[in-house]
Amino acid sequence: MTTIDPNVQTVSTESLSSSETIPNELSSEPTTIRYVEEIETVIGSMAVDQKVMVGQNETGGHRWQFNYGSIEVFVQLTGETEEDSLTVWTAVLPLPAKNEPQLMRKLLEINWLSTYESHFAIVDSQIVVVSTRTLAELSPGEISRAITVVATIADNYNDALQAEFG
Repeated sequence: MTTIDPNVQTVSTESLSSSETIPNELSSEPTTIRYVEEIETVIGSMAVDQKVMVGQNETGGHRWQFNYGSIEVFVQLTGETEEDSLTVWTAVLPLPAKNEPQLMRKLLEINWLSTYESHFAIVDSQIVVVSTRTLAELSPGEISRAITVVATIADNYNDALQAEFG
């Protein structure tokens, strides 16, 4: 036997459109991420003395430069399509360095499990920490994590690498 509670109101969904039955926050429509704003928010929370240099090129790319601890961090956004990329990097040691074979071994060992989504690399005669990713399915949390991981890894290792190999 089924009883009906007179205090419970029911609504027929036959006459409602799909937008009325599904709240907007649960909609499966993709949310547009404003990459430039997200990057600037993250950088603004990390930048020492809130000093940030910003540049933009004619093809829609952006580049930011800021200090985090004792290091200078660069963030580059090549555009805002899924094929474009976000790259974060910072230099930690100029080359040539003392005992480079031992330095390279050490960096490869650190790359194994200690650098998360970033890694040590060589560019323009410098050891850098870098992370790069396409924008396809990139979330605001991943933007924050990429910038934070690169800056933190570099800040954690640059003094020790300079002392031992600089």
